[in-house]
Amino acid sequence: MNGDGINRRAIQWFPGHMTKTLRVMEKEIRNVDCVLQLLDARIPLSSLNPEIQRITAGKPHLYLLNKADLADPEITAQWVEYFHRAGAGCLAVTSRQGGGMGNVKKLILSQLTQLMEKRANKGMTGAKIRVMVVGIPNVGKSTFINSFAGQARTKAEDRPGVTRGKQWVSVENFDLLDMPGVLWPKFDSLETATNLAFIGSIKDDILDIEELATGLISQVSRLYPEQVAQRYKLDPQALEMPPYDLLEEIGRKRGMLISGGEVNTQRAAIMLVDEFRGSKWGRISLERPPVRERVEE
Repeated sequence: MNGDGINRRAIQWFPGHMTKTLRVMEKEIRNVDCVLQLLDARIPLSSLNPEIQRITAGKPHLYLLNKADLADPEITAQWVEYFHRAGAGCLAVTSRQGGGMGNVKKLILSQLTQLMEKRANKGMTGAKIRVMVVGIPNVGKSTFINSFAGQARTKAEDRPGVTRGKQWVSVENFDLLDMPGVLWPKFDSLETATNLAFIGSIKDDILDIEELATGLISQVSRLYPEQVAQRYKLDPQALEMPPYDLLEEIGRKRGMLISGGEVNTQRAAIMLVDEFRGSKWGRISLERPPVRERVEE
């Protein structure tokens, strides 16, 4: 068993419906004014789908770091700054609490100033702004759209070429094209795939839950040792254990024993992953922004 990650073979998984979604995205990109890409605030880089980047490259692009309430606020601020330095519009949001939606609308309008001016010059002031909403599975797009719409949500009329699984939603001055969550065909980085598995973007039933849990506890105990030790009432030295031994120790602390006094490691693994995803360990970010070299003025 590899305690530092999950099996590479297990993560080359790309269902047919995701291929279909990418094709629909390629077709529909010409019909929208801008793209809203939701990223998970805990893993912004790993949740940045290169296929979406490729397909949407020609449109104004805004990034939303969603689930910011689950992530380390200091690290999230660094990520927002990182995107801004790269010249990209970016906001941290918590869709399930409905906060920050006014800022999202302002950001869309500010990014589309030229388009707005052209429309005004042509007398098209009533035209709605068409926004494609994209992201990986389990990033919270549906919750975001519901929060963005508030009480104003209406399902837009059927349009030519609308494929099953995609829908237009009308909200005030916006038409949102809600695309299904999509991964990419092959992960070049095992770290990326592992991070996606940690947050639940890859279905658990194709993964080894014990490998997933040992990889997670290994990573988090390096980044946030105090939070892990406090949650599971561990001595600081316990965090030095090999990941599988640490999983056993946590299972023992929680009384997850079977006959003979052995630890039920599968049950402990499921508990660990569920508690991480439920933010029981506190606000945790698994990725830090790469260091950008400053360009001298």
